[in-house]
Amino acid sequence: MTQQSADPSGIRIERHLTDADLVATLRTDVAAGLTAAEPYTSPKYLYDARGSELFEQITELPEYYPTRREREILHDRAGEIAELSGADTVVELGSGSSTKTRLVLDALTAHGTLSDYVAVDVSESALVGAAQALGADYPGLAVHPVVADLERHLHLLPRGKRTLALFLGGTIGNLLPAERAAFLAGVHGWLAPGDFLLMGTDLVKDTGRLVAAYDDAAGVTAAFDLNLLSVLENQLGAKLDADAFAHRSVWVPEQEWIEMRLVAQRDTAIEVPELDVRTELAAGEHLRTEVSAKFRRERVDAELEAAGFDLAGWWTDAAGDFAVSLARVAD
Repeated sequence: MTQQSADPSGIRIERHLTDADLVATLRTDVAAGLTAAEPYTSPKYLYDARGSELFEQITELPEYYPTRREREILHDRAGEIAELSGADTVVELGSGSSTKTRLVLDALTAHGTLSDYVAVDVSESALVGAAQALGADYPGLAVHPVVADLERHLHLLPRGKRTLALFLGGTIGNLLPAERAAFLAGVHGWLAPGDFLLMGTDLVKDTGRLVAAYDDAAGVTAAFDLNLLSVLENQLGAKLDADAFAHRSVWVPEQEWIEMRLVAQRDTAIEVPELDVRTELAAGEHLRTEVSAKFRRERVDAELEAAGFDLAGWWTDAAGDFAVSLARVAD
């Protein structure tokens, strides 16, 4: 059920997701993942408050190039994106802190079409912080924070007369192939003819650079990954030995993706009594915490086309590490 309310600062928040919903989804996802033949957890549970702080640190690390490369593309090409899309409304899917978004908002403001910005995320605190900052810096912009789960609430999100949806950061790579297909089809079904999707994708490159981006020398990514165990303990009362696990980043060439794993250093177990779940891991076995697929242009083209989009723009950074694509819903 949709709820409308204001936070203490007066920002109006639209909620499709309650705290109870989040807990119920966490319980369902963790029960399914820990009892799978190859145990896993959803990457979205890496991003509690502590995990989000650690990820912001990761984006500044020398090994982690995606954020810098995507920012470079948006800096250089935002004017073209504004010209091609002519959007009056920007809807950011998984907005987080909305930092790179400002490059797009600036370009659309200069283009003279922008009127509304809709920030969508599961984290209300991140939404409020971003909305406050953007409201102060863009006084003529109507900012609409929406607390929602992209897997369940896409069809409920607001649109404008001409909408530009943003899905940045290479987040599309965190979805498995069937999940990507369902997500892109859902975005297409929500948007109207003439609307656009702007999407960031990390590209296939040297394996050593890819692995290092997810296993930095300073150990920040390891702390980020291991924080998942704290999420299980704090939110589900899991019984586990965090010291029994170590972070690993592995390139899987058959799938062309990176897997982040928590590898058991000795025989151990993760038990969640309230879910009646106990997963035993022998030394060397692992819990997969994230998949990060890397793309080639032909795969991006094919997946967008299969979902009903026409590719209107494709840009890479100077080094060819990362790509941003602009896809249009056909009339």
